[in-house]
Amino acid sequence: MAKTRVLVEFGMGTSLRREDYTEAALRAIKDALWHNSVNMAELFGFPKEAMIIDAEIGVQQPEKVDVEALKAVFPYGKPNIKVTQGGLDVDKPHTEGNTVIANAAVVVSFDMEPAQ
Repeated sequence: MAKTRVLVEFGMGTSLRREDYTEAALRAIKDALWHNSVNMAELFGFPKEAMIIDAEIGVQQPEKVDVEALKAVFPYGKPNIKVTQGGLDVDKPHTEGNTVIANAAVVVSFDMEPAQ
């Protein structure tokens, strides 16, 4: 069996007021997941739990992201989450602080035999 990629989705999330990197990352993942309803597991005859999910999240301060909280948002599958330097911190013009922007790439794969 080989890990075979079947879907890639992208999302963006923000924390407008609290500079909460985890919340921005959660919103980015939800944005990617909720873009459409793709039933990949059923299409290939696998249970939903067989989905291998690789999510990469980009934020300006990766150390401030609670990875376990991100894993909890996935309704099924086996999420592997990597948080890297990315996203944006945008200065607020009339107050202190930043708006935090996170970007997410969510890849769904299955262990399957390659097509011949």
